[in-house]
This record gives sequence, structure tokens and C-alpha cells, in this order.
Amino acid sequence: MKKLTFVAAMAIAAAAVTSCGNSTPKASLNNDIDTLSYAVGMAQSQGLKEYLSERLGVDTAYMDEFIKGVNEGANAGDDKRQAARFAGIQIGQQISNQMVKGINHELFGEDSTKSISLKNLLAGFISGTAGKNGLMTVEQAGTVAQKKMEAIRSESLMATYGKNKEAGEKFLKDNAKKEGVKTLKNGVQYKVIKEGSGDIPKDTSAVKVHYEGKLIDGKVFDSSYKRGEPVTLRANQVIPGWTEALTHMPVGSVWEVYIPQDQAYGMRQQKDIDPFSMLIFKIELLGIEK
Repeated sequence: MKKLTFVAAMAIAAAAVTSCGNSTPKASLNNDIDTLSYAVGMAQSQGLKEYLSERLGVDTAYMDEFIKGVNEGANAGDDKRQAARFAGIQIGQQISNQMVKGINHELFGEDSTKSISLKNLLAGFISGTAGKNGLMTVEQAGTVAQKKMEAIRSESLMATYGKNKEAGEKFLKDNAKKEGVKTLKNGVQYKVIKEGSGDIPKDTSAVKVHYEGKLIDGKVFDSSYKRGEPVTLRANQVIPGWTEALTHMPVGSVWEVYIPQDQAYGMRQQKDIDPFSMLIFKIELLGIEK
């Protein structure tokens, strides 16, 4: 789960005013300071409506309420009690409008019928902020949140993409019985198209390869052959299934490699690759870079 940081809203320079409420104070441009003050306030309003709408989620039909808040905040001066309250309101709105919506989208995608619990989120947030009555430590909470998010997201994705996992498992089970197909650790399978006689890369090696990747329905999603040039990559900076294959391939080899979804992208969506998709690659190991 990404670490969420609260960002203070845009600072707004206000003219010297004494009135409260939601009305616009009357400007009195009696001298250079008055004129400067008004000009600063006017200049700082540029793009504000767009900022309020796009960044803070404010419905600009309620600008009177926003102006009331500006007046209250500006006239509170350095009242620490008021400042703390205004900060709490702002952060509370960010929790509701940004954090909760962001987590919901990460967990449930476009399914608007599902949501995390705002009540329990606030209970944890307030306990952690106050430093008392917590049901777990802040450190424990980070670990628990990460694990639960992965489990819940996986369950949600399985409802939509579980068929990909089932199809991949069936393919690999049947494929393992075919002549020439061998199985490596973690279930990665391969068939030798051309046997090389060069060195075998280490997982830290930079290797030069040509490749083509496709789904089990035959759809090609990536190909260095189509781009017309091989690529150089480090063997331990690719998906696990690639690392496993590369560290068993002699230079000069061409293999067809069958990668289980958990050794590919798992539940992550990758452009044309849906979650839980098993992948098939033709990999041609051209050399090990010095």
C-alpha cells in the first residue's frame, strides 16, 4: 500500500479585513499598502476554482461556504485552538475525498458498491494520532494493512479474472506431458528450440536477448523481433519466470518458456496482460554483456 501524505491546501493571501461571515469585505484602497494587499489577494485567486474542484473535490456551487471558511480562517489569526480545528477539518475531508476513494479504487476497481469502513479507518487514525487506546502499534498496522490489502484485492480480482488462473493451470498441466517439455523450479516450463553451447548467465548478469511474448490464446503482447533490435537487461530485474529461465540457458539457446501467473505478473494488470495470466515466451539468448 502506498504511503499516504497529507498536503496542506494552497495558502491564500488575504486583504486586511475585520468583517466575518460569508460576505465579500469592502476594499478601501487609500494608500500603496492597501492597493498592494488587494492586488496580492486578487492575484492569488487565479486558478483557485479549478484547484478547489480538481484537487480538493470542492463543489464550486457552494462558493459562499468556501468564502465563509476563508473569512473565518483568516480572522482567526494565530488562535492555536482554531488553527488545530481547521487543520482537522481539512485532513478529515482529505481522508474522505482522497484516501478512502483511492484505497477503494485500488481494492475494488470501478465497483462503486464496495468500500472500506470510514468508521474504522477514523478509529485507527485517531488512535494513532492521539497515541492511546490503539488495538495495534503503528508499525504493526502498516504490516497488517499491506497483507489485508493484498488479500482483499486478490479476492476481488479473482471474481473477475479467476478464469485466467484456471486456464493457465490447465494449460501447464497438459503441457508438462508433452514431449520435450521440461519443468524448472517454481513450475516454470521450457522446450528447447535450439540448444546453445555458451556460458550460462548468473542472476546478476546483463544479457542480450531477442524475445516474443504471447498469451495462451496466441495473442502477441510484446516482441523485440517486431521492433527490429534485441534488448539488454539484467537477469534479476525481470519477472521471476524470466530470471529462472535465463539462469539455466546457455548462450546461443532459443527456448519456448511457459511461465505460471505467479511467476509472471500475478494479480497486477500490465497493459494487454490481465491479472493471473500465464505467459509464453520465445527467448533467444544472444550473449552475456561484460
